[in-house]
Amino acid sequence: MQHRMIAKEDEKVVGNDDLEVRREDQDKINRFSRLHQREMVLEEELKTKAKDKEDLEEISTELELGDEDEKVPYKIGDAFVMLPLPEVQELLSKSTGQIESSVSSIEDKLTTVREEMETLKIDLYARFGKSINLET
Repeated sequence: MQHRMIAKEDEKVVGNDDLEVRREDQDKINRFSRLHQREMVLEEELKTKAKDKEDLEEISTELELGDEDEKVPYKIGDAFVMLPLPEVQELLSKSTGQIESSVSSIEDKLTTVREEMETLKIDLYARFGKSINLET
């Protein structure tokens, strides 16, 4: 089964020979494509950060059950270091805060990308109508 971008009847409507793609139009199409790729990368980063945050919160919850005098392995780089439980909890709290600010930054970037994509969609659909498919 083969999927078509536009329906057969829509192709006939668009068969307008005087509608040519200008350099400006091609630049907008290319910009939209790059933004779409950037959007997908940012969404993937957001998912990764959300997973990291969830993992840190789960670890923090587990550590709350631990003994205050107990030493706990904490990963720094590629090595694990035995640290007192309160210090590990503080480090996890800082890491969670860093992830939250990173998530906020990524969400801001994503909003900016989506706003620009929407503007380009409006411009390109106004110019080409049904002859262009920008649905992502």
